[in-house]
Amino acid sequence: MSSTLFRTKRVEQSIQDTEEPEHALRKSLSALDLTVFGVGVVIGTGIFVLTGTAAKNNAGPAVSLSFVVAGVVCALAALCYAEFASTVPVAGSAYTFSYASLGELPAWTIGWDLVLELALGTAVVAVGWSGYIHSLLDNAGWHLPEALSGRDGAHGFGFDILAAALVLVLTAILVLGMKLSARVTSVVVAIKVAVVLVVIVAGAFFIKGDNYKPFIPKAQSVEAGGNLKAPLIQLMFGWAPSNFGVMGIFTAASVVFFAFIGFDVVATAAEETRNPQRDVPRGILGSLIICTTLYVAVSIVVTGMQKYSSLSIDAPLADAFKATGHPWFAGLISFGAAIGLTTVCMILLLGQARVFFAMSRDGLLPRFFSHVHPRFRTPYRPTILLGVVIAIVSGFTSLSELAELVNIGTLFAFIVVAIGVIILRNKRPDLPRSFRTPLVPALPILSVLASLWLMLNLPAETWLRFAIWMVIGFVVYFFYGRTHSRLGQQQAAEAGASTTPPTGDAP
Repeated sequence: MSSTLFRTKRVEQSIQDTEEPEHALRKSLSALDLTVFGVGVVIGTGIFVLTGTAAKNNAGPAVSLSFVVAGVVCALAALCYAEFASTVPVAGSAYTFSYASLGELPAWTIGWDLVLELALGTAVVAVGWSGYIHSLLDNAGWHLPEALSGRDGAHGFGFDILAAALVLVLTAILVLGMKLSARVTSVVVAIKVAVVLVVIVAGAFFIKGDNYKPFIPKAQSVEAGGNLKAPLIQLMFGWAPSNFGVMGIFTAASVVFFAFIGFDVVATAAEETRNPQRDVPRGILGSLIICTTLYVAVSIVVTGMQKYSSLSIDAPLADAFKATGHPWFAGLISFGAAIGLTTVCMILLLGQARVFFAMSRDGLLPRFFSHVHPRFRTPYRPTILLGVVIAIVSGFTSLSELAELVNIGTLFAFIVVAIGVIILRNKRPDLPRSFRTPLVPALPILSVLASLWLMLNLPAETWLRFAIWMVIGFVVYFFYGRTHSRLGQQQAAEAGASTTPPTGDAP
């Protein structure tokens, strides 16, 4: 049984599956398109919120170093993703990579994890976008009925019509074609990056050098606690990260890391890229460099405009401009955040549909969902299914507490991909690799340790929810996926053919 659970799918077979007419996606993306996708999914509301929050609570002005640390952790994972994406240019990202290196059960596990991660991420982002739009509408004097705003508790019913509508519109765009999605993303990303640059340049004129003193505030110990909201590392070892000081920089890194969530989605579009061996690594690493640079610049500006201890939690950057007597920029920031979340939502939905499509093509999920649209060549069935489900979920719940599942799922994927690079290097050194992760196995091992460290800083209740979702996934796999696996059926057919006695006259 163990041999069937860890059977691997040859890279050549994965690539061959992409050439089947009914399962072939259209190749239309360039390195620029992928970079835009990466920037589009990473630059969201986090750049306007997490920068100030982590500065006030964890690191002070040294939060800029926290972004560098988080960026390095992501870069370690990105180098591993880049090698896999250039070696196995197939939809599915970490799921496909795991199938080629670790085996079917680990691949199913990471695929199931990605389905939850990207679905919740899309729903949470849609609700956040709705909140910004509600605020802008309220400021303009337009008010939606409470029952359609998702904020109605008095009558026992509330449906966030804006969040649901956003998901459905983006679903339609994704069905109509990847190139159309790339064009829409390019326009929106250009607008939100322009807003970020305006904020950085304008804020630079209001920086006061005294606000940076001390750059690394004196460390403050954090009281230990025993509840499930405490970091897992605290419950395991009776130790909690300190705020401020040198260790506060690393504590803040585990907070601001969440602002980088999504760059790995670029790898899910490898199959739809014209030259994936060259362009996917460029898209992954290029978008990560751009986003890290913007995050560091914003964190330097916000902590220079206002003393870190005076920053607000909900809207630190906007309130910093208000404190300097320039409230007009607060509206610009809200507009930038709302625009930014549009592309974040669309690219997360895109990534999830590709993972679902890849798992379906392998038979681990119903094959019905593995057929592409005859005209648009997009995986329209899983896109529509997931779009409708997420629209309903985002309309009825805020999912605030479940949002951290997105983070643990991403870090888990980082660990699996890093391990997979080492294994595939040993098992298939003959594979052509247009991009090679440097310093193997040292760099992938460092990536595993860095990701695991950030995972341990997540609340214990997040680990509990994650474990429950994984248990559900194992049940689905053993009752459906394992018996419907195309790879398993092919191996069984080959084994049957090899044991069938030859026909004809006996000698």
